[in-house]
Amino acid sequence: MSKMNDKLLIDVGSTYFKLSTPTSIEQHLRDFNKDILDDLKYKCGNTIDSYEKDDVHICSSANGGLSTLIIGLTNSFSLKYAKNIAFNSGINIIETVMYQNIEEYSIPSDVIDVVIIVGGINSNSDIFGADLYSYLDKLNYSNVVYVGSETQAPALKENIENIVILPNIIDDKLHIVEENLKVYLTNLYQEDIEGKEDIKHLYDITSNQIYSTPYIVNKTLPMINTKFAVVNPFILIDIGGATTDIHYSKDLVDDNIVTENEYDRLVFKKLGVYKSKESLIFAAQNNEFVYELLTHLKVTENIFEEQSQKATRVLMQLAIFLVLTKMSHYKQAYINLKLLSINSIVLTGGITKVLSAEEIEDIISFFYKKILNSDHNPVTVLDTNYDIWTLGAKGN
Repeated sequence: MSKMNDKLLIDVGSTYFKLSTPTSIEQHLRDFNKDILDDLKYKCGNTIDSYEKDDVHICSSANGGLSTLIIGLTNSFSLKYAKNIAFNSGINIIETVMYQNIEEYSIPSDVIDVVIIVGGINSNSDIFGADLYSYLDKLNYSNVVYVGSETQAPALKENIENIVILPNIIDDKLHIVEENLKVYLTNLYQEDIEGKEDIKHLYDITSNQIYSTPYIVNKTLPMINTKFAVVNPFILIDIGGATTDIHYSKDLVDDNIVTENEYDRLVFKKLGVYKSKESLIFAAQNNEFVYELLTHLKVTENIFEEQSQKATRVLMQLAIFLVLTKMSHYKQAYINLKLLSINSIVLTGGITKVLSAEEIEDIISFFYKKILNSDHNPVTVLDTNYDIWTLGAKGN
């Protein structure tokens, strides 16, 4: 049986399993015709059987993570703070709604796992009214949590069924208070897993909480230089089968939110290379620089129709380019990073199995020249062995 300090770390992704022991890391392509636990046991049964349940730590992104819709009062405080906490808890944001304009927003067709309502410091009252309740009535959601002004809480409790009331995420000095909402969201992820038949069976082999993979990766970042030659400030890009996650150093953002985290996370839900392939291609076709990029890569747009290893490589290169573009001043997105200050770009996820360092560096320098008119060349670090998540998983 497992020795003291020995831990078996397992990451269940949307495409691969990863297992890490003190001596090795192994990866296996998932068999989607099998239950997750059966597939794991078939491929790695001997390894799993040699560990006690207490020493097995599992994280997963296989259920696609939780989705949230956030309703808030201001972009500069309530919406920004709630987004920050949701992203760092491993949650995907479907939509953000400014309460003042709530009647202008369409109703998302997807089922929302959790609606977050936020706004005002604790002395503010009479913030939300009937228009909020009628919007929620039309929305298809599973959970709703309120983290705004405490004086408004009784009215919401009376009018919204099953609402969870937590302390305000905005204190009286307009600082962020993240812990309560973060714990609530990570526990909700846990409950979601317990409701997902194939994932909940994983509790047969572990007695520890199963966390979302992005949450674990975010915890890893302060320790990253113990394994990699990474120079701050850096960004980490995790391009997977379903989504693309970015984790970035706080000093790359102008309007720092004062939190305990040194690193924040962003997720691009529709920029994966397998499950989200159609929306990745759509985003590429709508980017004015992509034809130049395809020419640079010596391919035509026919590559989008192909089913080949080469087509997958080009899609991954496009994903890198689109993600960098979305974070640049060229696109006024949720956040603009100071990309000219970056010293290192770390890449992890399925991408490192497909692209060479040269193919990745080629795209990054094309981006800097074309979009930022710069010869800046951050050092590219490839996590080819998929080691990064193991640093955070050991701490749980």
